[in-house]
Amino acid sequence: MTDTIKARLHVTDALSAGGSVMLADDQAHYLRHVLRLEAGQAVALFNGRDGEWRAVIAEAGKKGVRLNLETQLRPQQPVSDVWLCFAPIKQGRIEMIVEKATELGAGRLLPVITRRTQMQKVNTERLAAHAREAAEQCERLDVPEVAPAVTLEKLLQDWPQGRKLFLCAERNDAPSLLAAAKGEGPCALLIGPEGGFAPEELTQIMALSQVVTVSLGPRILRAETAAIAALAILQSVRQN
Repeated sequence: MTDTIKARLHVTDALSAGGSVMLADDQAHYLRHVLRLEAGQAVALFNGRDGEWRAVIAEAGKKGVRLNLETQLRPQQPVSDVWLCFAPIKQGRIEMIVEKATELGAGRLLPVITRRTQMQKVNTERLAAHAREAAEQCERLDVPEVAPAVTLEKLLQDWPQGRKLFLCAERNDAPSLLAAAKGEGPCALLIGPEGGFAPEELTQIMALSQVVTVSLGPRILRAETAAIAALAILQSVRQN
C-alpha cells in the first residue's frame, strides 16, 4: 500500500478496473467527517473475493461517497480454513477475542454456549462489525465469518467429518498444541468457558472422533488469553 492511500475499507460490491462503488452511510460518514477526505484522494477497497484495489473518491457530498476503481494492489489469497470455537465471555473481552482472532488469521468464529457460560446472548452483528474493522486495520483480504451462537451439543452434533478439533484443555499431560497442530487439512480450536467445561461436557467432546486434546502450557489461562495463544501457535505452525 502506497503513501497516497488514506484509508482501507471492506465492501460487498464486486471490484474490477473501471468500476465504481457507492459507500454505505457509515463508511461515507467515516471518510467525510472523521478522516475529512475529499474528491481526488485515494483509498483501498477489498471484498474477500477480488483482492485489494486502489480507488479514488469521485464524489463526496450529501448524496454520498462514490469511488472509482483504478488498479489492483494485491490479488486475492486463499481464505484461512481455521475455525475458532469459543465460549462467550463478558462484553469488552469477547470483542477482544474477535479482534485478535481476525488479526491472527481465523477464518470462522463460532460462539458456543456451554453449561458454565455466563453470557447467554451474543450480538453477532456487533461482533461482525468488530471483525470487519480488525480486517481493515490488519490488511487482511477477507473478513472472518462470525457464526450465530450454538449450544455445545449442537456444535458436536453437526461437526464436519473432515475437520480436526483441537480441545485446549487445562491439563499438563496433554501434548502441546505446537506439536499436535503440525500437518495439513481443515482444523478448529475449542476454547472453554471461565471455570472450564463441565465433566459431562468433556465426555461428550472426547466422544467425537475428530477431537485432539492439547495443552497451551503449565498455567491456567483466561479465555481470551487462551484463544489468542492458541491461534498464535497455530499460525506459527500452519502459516494461516
